[in-house]
Amino acid sequence: MQKDTFEVLSEQEGERLDKYLSTIYPDISRSFFQRILKDNQILVNDKPQKANYRLKTDDIVDVTIPDAVQTPILPQDIPLDILYEDDDVLVVNKPKGMVVHPSAGHYSDTLVNAIMYHCKDSLSGINGEIRPGIVHRIDMDTTGSLIVCKNDESHIKISQQIKNHSCNRIYVGIVTGNIKEDEGTIEGAIGRNPNDRKKMAINEKNGKPAITHYKVLERFGDYTYVQFKLETGRTHQIRVHMASIHHPLLGDQLYSNGKSRFKDLQGQCLHARTIGFVHPRTGEYMEFNAPLPKYFENLLKVLYNMSK
Repeated sequence: MQKDTFEVLSEQEGERLDKYLSTIYPDISRSFFQRILKDNQILVNDKPQKANYRLKTDDIVDVTIPDAVQTPILPQDIPLDILYEDDDVLVVNKPKGMVVHPSAGHYSDTLVNAIMYHCKDSLSGINGEIRPGIVHRIDMDTTGSLIVCKNDESHIKISQQIKNHSCNRIYVGIVTGNIKEDEGTIEGAIGRNPNDRKKMAINEKNGKPAITHYKVLERFGDYTYVQFKLETGRTHQIRVHMASIHHPLLGDQLYSNGKSRFKDLQGQCLHARTIGFVHPRTGEYMEFNAPLPKYFENLLKVLYNMSK
């Protein structure tokens, strides 16, 4: 059983309780919180509240998440955008809004459900029943390239490349504000935010070293289109680093206020464009590029027209 306590900030005032919870727990569905709210497992100022309760500044929210029950993870016939496939690895282009692997309250419609259907029994088992084939992950609202391993030998070799940072991972994103420099490097150890366990933060004392190289691709006045090359791969690394220099990713609901003039934007505007690695069987270096999702392309066109 997991218990957490949060204090509502002024910018969160007026937000529905269930939406607030699904924002601070991005891997748990809103419907799950609606269910446990009915069981009085979430209190606001020591009193149970309904899902549609509107938060007030300084409200204290106590959350109790029950232990996960043994729920079978089932294959689902969900279309996959496959960039490459052989007997050892599968490279997919993950869509926006899809969780990589099941978690509490979210046992279906994940990438794992989709690859279980597609690959049948050909998936590595090192990460257990919940994460078959999964050797690394990207956030639910981040799109782009992801490696899936079909056997344990491939899993070990790919995970070693990820661990020693030899995988080539390049992202693109749109950030708020006009970055002054054409390129730069952000160094700052990343660890849990001591005041909010769902957030990461620059934490030099307890964090792990993190390095992000960025390069401006195009400027749109109040927004900047940026390329990111990861030297390390910490949780939420790009999102935390860009927020730390006051240029959070557009639409990021965790590391900025998430508000934008673009109504169709869902979560942070970030895309894992390039993944490069040494093939675990052949030893050949391979590189794949995931095309920009439609929403991203449309947003770039809108920003271009706005800046003319």
